Amino acid sequence: MKNIQLLNKIAKVGTDKLDAALYNVGTDVTAPEGIMVRSANMLDMDFNPELLAIARAGAGVNNIPLDKCTSEGIVVFNTPGANANGVKELAVCALLLASRDIVAGIEWVGTLKDDPDAAKTVEKNKSKFAGTEIQGKTLGVIGLGAIGGLVANIAVRLGMKVVGCDPYLSVDAAWNLNHNITHAASYEEVYKVADYITIHVPATADTKGMINASTMANMKDGVKIINLSRDSLVKSADMIEALASGKVSRYVTDFATPELIGVPGAILIPHLGASTEESEDNCAVMAALQMDDYLQNGNIKNSVNFPAVSMPRSGDTRLCVLHENIPGMLTSLTGAVAAEGLNIENMTNKSRGNAAYTILDVTGEVPAAVAEHLTAVNGVLRVRVL
Repeated sequence: MKNIQLLNKIAKVGTDKLDAALYNVGTDVTAPEGIMVRSANMLDMDFNPELLAIARAGAGVNNIPLDKCTSEGIVVFNTPGANANGVKELAVCALLLASRDIVAGIEWVGTLKDDPDAAKTVEKNKSKFAGTEIQGKTLGVIGLGAIGGLVANIAVRLGMKVVGCDPYLSVDAAWNLNHNITHAASYEEVYKVADYITIHVPATADTKGMINASTMANMKDGVKIINLSRDSLVKSADMIEALASGKVSRYVTDFATPELIGVPGAILIPHLGASTEESEDNCAVMAALQMDDYLQNGNIKNSVNFPAVSMPRSGDTRLCVLHENIPGMLTSLTGAVAAEGLNIENMTNKSRGNAAYTILDVTGEVPAAVAEHLTAVNGVLRVRVL
């Protein structure tokens, strides 16, 4: 039995994907080989030596110490796209919240409870909360992946002009984009023409603070900005100044950071992007299936710290080696296997930055010492024999 520890409540439809005959799943298990998590802070956790994988039921992994996991040979998975539809729908809502003063209007109506002429009062004052329509306006989409692509497509169907930019756009993602979407060569091209800008990129060293005083200076006066991705993508101090000056007329974000609470023009949503029953179920199922495939077969899909490596099983035994991406590694690994008299039936290897992963399917009886010999190779992080 393999122990799987749950650090948050994970949808049962997901944990049910882990065969009860193979897995012991719960919040109180010890020495886990796998951990499933949502938002629990793992940054200061000490990991037991048996831990092989962490599956994040969601996209963001800023609550997981990735460098530490990599150095200890722990594969970290996330679930990109599983909550895409939920975030897409919230993005449509955000477009409308940015266009009309709906929030303030609803709050004002709540003050009229004791007004016997509330209906007349509403008709007299409703113009204070008037706004604009999104049809015919230009939406700039920063990032056209699983979520950004859906937002761009639905905006076209809502009658908007859409211009998007994604330097890392995959071929598959491009095929799914509506042909009416204009592809910009740079973010600056988007900033110059957009009435609305919505951000759908991951939080990385390159994207941190990408929306700042300098980039906002290139945008239209009165632009409306939507951020449902990560709070760190926008410099809050610069956004507050832009709202005060009118450079940005509305900022709708899914992250209620203290400095933005109460700022005029800022609409703060309490992190509801993936808070739908469907999104939670989808994330849990994807996380469980990815962890199961790795623990049982050594296949990696949607890891954030190791490369995607998957291979149909052949031979008698599978050797899985997580290692550093250094010269001569494959020669060393295959040499160690050959020294044991094993025939390599099939193999695959991929790297991701400084991390790499090799799968070798071998025929013949595997001596117990083969894992020790592979582990002894310089740069090897972890070896599994399946």
